[in-house]
Amino acid sequence: MRMILLTVGKTDVPWVRAGLDLYASRLQHYVRFELREIPELKNVSALSEEQIKVKEGALILKESENTEMILLDEHGKEFRSLEFAKELQNRMNRGGKDICFVVGGAYGFSPEVYAKASGKISLSKMTFSHQMVRTIFAEQLYRAFTIIKGEPYHHE
Repeated sequence: MRMILLTVGKTDVPWVRAGLDLYASRLQHYVRFELREIPELKNVSALSEEQIKVKEGALILKESENTEMILLDEHGKEFRSLEFAKELQNRMNRGGKDICFVVGGAYGFSPEVYAKASGKISLSKMTFSHQMVRTIFAEQLYRAFTIIKGEPYHHE
């Protein structure tokens, strides 16, 4: 089973990229972790927000085929770290498909993406940049695996 972090747009802030790379390398000790970046759409000035979401949505659906897709969405369920680790363990115990966590574009997700998703997770009631969410989530995924394995990274 693989854990995939699918993002719209490249991670171009150097310190965010460094943090993401750090946790991606740490995750390799626990799971096959893969980062997939969908290029940002070009020439979007003439498109509406809905049109952008639909175009990005088609790319998201293509990249997440045959996976269990979970959206990182401001309207998703909030978890404490221990709860997220338990949720992740339950999903892994069911086996089967790879799990694909998705960070959408600036305007969110299309209705088609919401329809395919098997869940939505919110990292906070606060809003974070789409760049920062990648590193924050990768750290939380790493934290969840250390909790599952009983390692001393997380403190309650």
